[in-house]
Amino acid sequence: MESLPDAIVQCIFSHMNNAKDVAICNCVSKRWKESLPFIRSLYFPRNSFDNHTGIDHPDTIVWKMISSIVKLEELVVYSPFSSTGLASWLLLVSSSLRHLELRLDNLAEYQSCIESPSKLDCISAAKNLESLKLWGVLMVKSPKWDAFPKLQTLEIVGARLEDPALTAALQLDFYGGGNYSLTLTSPKIESLEIQGCSWIRVRETTRLRNLSISNNAGRVYMVDFGKLAALEFLSIRGVQWCWNAVSKMLHLASEVKHLYMKVEFTGDFDNLQPFPEVDFVDFFNSHPQLQKFDIHGAMFAALCQKNSLKNVQSGFVVPCLEEVVITIRSPLNAEQKISTLESLLKSGKVIKSMAIRILQMRSSHSSADDFFDEICRFQRMNHKIVRIE
Repeated sequence: MESLPDAIVQCIFSHMNNAKDVAICNCVSKRWKESLPFIRSLYFPRNSFDNHTGIDHPDTIVWKMISSIVKLEELVVYSPFSSTGLASWLLLVSSSLRHLELRLDNLAEYQSCIESPSKLDCISAAKNLESLKLWGVLMVKSPKWDAFPKLQTLEIVGARLEDPALTAALQLDFYGGGNYSLTLTSPKIESLEIQGCSWIRVRETTRLRNLSISNNAGRVYMVDFGKLAALEFLSIRGVQWCWNAVSKMLHLASEVKHLYMKVEFTGDFDNLQPFPEVDFVDFFNSHPQLQKFDIHGAMFAALCQKNSLKNVQSGFVVPCLEEVVITIRSPLNAEQKISTLESLLKSGKVIKSMAIRILQMRSSHSSADDFFDEICRFQRMNHKIVRIE
């Protein structure tokens, strides 16, 4: 190491991030100590201060390490900390910090959530963040976040909400009753995953490429999105969506390339209803870029109604569809379902793969056996493309 130029030594240390390693290297030599300010990332594991017996508080130790770094871009803290400590750290690195990950672990600490400023409030100082990940969050009120103009990814893992407190999120994974609301303003969103929300409003979506909405614990009543011109992947899942929400998402996602639909019922409130009839030609004409289509139960049944195929002409083509995955749960309306499968295969000139999944099909009479015989016949006639799972 002594023969290496300072620039090379600094480059080597810039790839170090574990706080314990940084502290050890800081004591090796004066040259190493002078190179450590050029590290870009700092990580404090969960057990960083388990055996700490020094005079300085852990918050102070973290502050000293951060203050010695010229341009810290990433900070990951899994060890316990206070809101005062967090505020002091972010004040030092607010201009350079791009990525922040914190383990809050306050799911059972109601008092710490209502103190002012809270840990969540303190994060607003890091206005240049591009990604933010939080673990173990108890949210009893909306955090006092003004704006993160460069934020692209926000992930909240293992959260609990005491009321509809969440005002800005990109990827959610939290425990709740499924009836929360989400309003998001972040013009640079590229990927957005929402779980457990019934009312969703995201107006600035010009850069949104991947969108996933799921609510298995409640119903989706309302979606309000801006233009989804850049959207390539859309996934909508849940037990019940209002049909207005389903149809609006399908209308907005006209340029989508991969569509995944697994919604069991429509209808308002407790009134579970099947999907209304969907015109086969209108649907695929409205999604001309569609390359992969994962369709489950209710939506497939909607494409298999009496008049769904009435507009299919001999020259009709689904231009880009290459892969289809269809999940069928009922043998009812078997003739129409087979006709829809045949029309899809005939009009999809570039289809390379069609997987038909028979899932939990129950019937007290022979209709299930007859339907499965027809599916097997269809597969044998198109064995190079169609498979049964």
